[in-house]
Amino acid sequence: MTGQQHPISLYLKIWALLFVLSTLSYLVDYFHFQGYLRWGLILTFMLMKAGLIVAVFMHMAWERLALVCAILLPPGCLLVLVGLMVLEAENTFAMRLLFFR
Repeated sequence: MTGQQHPISLYLKIWALLFVLSTLSYLVDYFHFQGYLRWGLILTFMLMKAGLIVAVFMHMAWERLALVCAILLPPGCLLVLVGLMVLEAENTFAMRLLFFR
């Protein structure tokens, strides 16, 4: 049985891009970025690396849309729910500080 073969140059380019993104994420700490900028950059680089790994090394870029949605939509929904829980927790904490001091 023969399968689809991707050129090795594709994998080497993705590997190099992952190396560059990792270097950029380390440079965030090297240049002592602070606060939301630091965390925003770190999360952006992390999501870019994860997306490249999923798309190329897990072959999601060449799968059908239904399979991609079945695999990527549930974690996306969980992230939205976690974000909503964070907002609710901040609201609850603010109300406790307001009324129970």
